[in-house]
Parts: sequence; structure tokens; C-alpha cells
Amino acid sequence: MKPDRKTEIINISAILFKEKGYSAVTMRDIAQAMHIKAASLYNHIKSKHEILSLIVIAIAEEYTHTISDIVASDQTAVQKLEKVIQLHIDITVRNPEALASLNNDWMHLPPAELAYFLKMREEYEEMFRSIIKKGIADGEFKKQNPEVIIFSMLSTLRTLYLWYGKKKDFTPKILKENLPEILLRGIV
Repeated sequence: MKPDRKTEIINISAILFKEKGYSAVTMRDIAQAMHIKAASLYNHIKSKHEILSLIVIAIAEEYTHTISDIVASDQTAVQKLEKVIQLHIDITVRNPEALASLNNDWMHLPPAELAYFLKMREEYEEMFRSIIKKGIADGEFKKQNPEVIIFSMLSTLRTLYLWYGKKKDFTPKILKENLPEILLRGIV
């Protein structure tokens, strides 16, 4: 099924934002990539800010709602982190362009959306932190500084989109098999 025009605009914009950076892309660039006149875009979308908001907020909400469900489950901390890693892999594989906007362009969000995004990011990190701290307290994880663990894991997970698709042997299957093992159990 072909996506509706608004979804098509969002998808093409995400690709352009990743390639050129949000600030460098114009509505004319988006229209040109879609082979339509710039004025036609405004029948479907109000502004470039709206496009960015739709991209970033949708992904941020997916992360926040899913980790909330994971945290609320009765699984072990290891199982929860495996699910969080899987979440990052799934979103990366499905939409690496949107992740580029989430990571690189969020600061261009309009004020209300920016505040909402920052609140979600803070909630996400706090839920991630709670999994790590519980895992340490329950003896599932080594007694390491939780902030170093969080920084190390999130730095890797948030930048998967930079690597995904660039190397032939960096497939979803390889990611799903190797990344949880490396992040949770290390290489030694």
C-alpha cells in the first residue's frame, strides 16, 4: 500500500534532513525531491517545523511508551535491557533517517514540542537508569557506576543509525544476535 501524501512528505524530509541537515533543507528542496511544486506541500503540511515535530515526537513517544511497558513488566533487569536493546535495533532498522533527526535536529523543534521532547527524553533516561540500578541492586549486573553504564549503552544505541546500512555484514540479524551480548556481557 502506498503511503498517503503527508507520510510521503515526512519520509522524504527525514531522508533530506539526514543527508543535508535540517537547517540546510528548504521546503523547495522537499517539493523538488517529491517532484511537485513547493506550494503543493502546504496542502498537506504547515511548515518545515511541523515536519520535524512529526518525525521527532513520533519516535520519542515510541521509545518512551515502549520502555515504560518494559519497566512495568515482571522480567529480570537483564531481560528488560535485552528488550530495550531490541527496541533500538527495531527502530534503527525501520527508520534510520528519522533517528538522525531525533539525534541531530531536536533542538530546532518549536518551543512547546521541544519542552515535550525534553520531558520524554528525561523520562526515558530515568526509566533506563531504574533498570540499571535494579539490576545492580539485585546482583544481575556488576557493581559499576550506573551513569557510566548508561552513558556507554545509550551512546551506542542512539548512534546505531550511523552504522546501519553502511556495511554489508551489519544486518538486522547480526545486530539482534551480537549487540545484546556485547552490551550486556562485554567482550572479555
